Amino acid sequence: MYYGYYDPTFIFLVPALLLAFYAQSKIQMTFSKYLKVASIRGLTGAEAARIILDRNGLYDIPIVVIPGRLTDHYDPSQRVLRLSEDVYYSTSIASIGVAAHEAGHAIQHNKGYVPLLIRNSLVPVANIGSNLSWILILLGLFMGAMGLARLGVLLFTAVVAFQIITLPVEFNASSRALIELDSNGLLFENELKGAKKVLNAAALTYVAATLMAISQLLRLIFITRDRD
Repeated sequence: MYYGYYDPTFIFLVPALLLAFYAQSKIQMTFSKYLKVASIRGLTGAEAARIILDRNGLYDIPIVVIPGRLTDHYDPSQRVLRLSEDVYYSTSIASIGVAAHEAGHAIQHNKGYVPLLIRNSLVPVANIGSNLSWILILLGLFMGAMGLARLGVLLFTAVVAFQIITLPVEFNASSRALIELDSNGLLFENELKGAKKVLNAAALTYVAATLMAISQLLRLIFITRDRD
């Protein structure tokens, strides 16, 4: 039941919103801090990623620079590693850590890491769920067509599933990155601690996104049940 314009189900989102705010602040502060700390070997993020890829036999994967900050990602459909300017050109601990993480995704793809394959297969339906679910839910609630609203909720579960399967993918990529950085001598022991802090801060943003998706799903379930 709703009282005026007050939506009591919003309480479901409060913990997720708080965590999301903390996670974003944490990654920005941690990345900025270690972006100012140059690595001893003086490798750029792009050079570190190239070494990791080559030593895993991934000579054919190009590394390209893209605009933005923390926009770094591995594109499995085109087999391209895309690094932001801060990461591509910088010799900082933060840049090398992020570059190694994205190289970790390329290694996952090459080895057929199952959670990554599942996540990739969920991308189309998750995109549909993200774009269409709210339209169906709002139309269903406005028109009193609860079957339509429940279909929207069902589509939104694909978004939740995508976020959940993203967690092991990201954690594993960070683990691979730290192993590669250590075994290939790209960062020294004290530097690895800094890179780990950056990757842990980045991982927290995925935890926050997952909690937000789950909280939103619970909220939508209660809204549609309340209207019934």
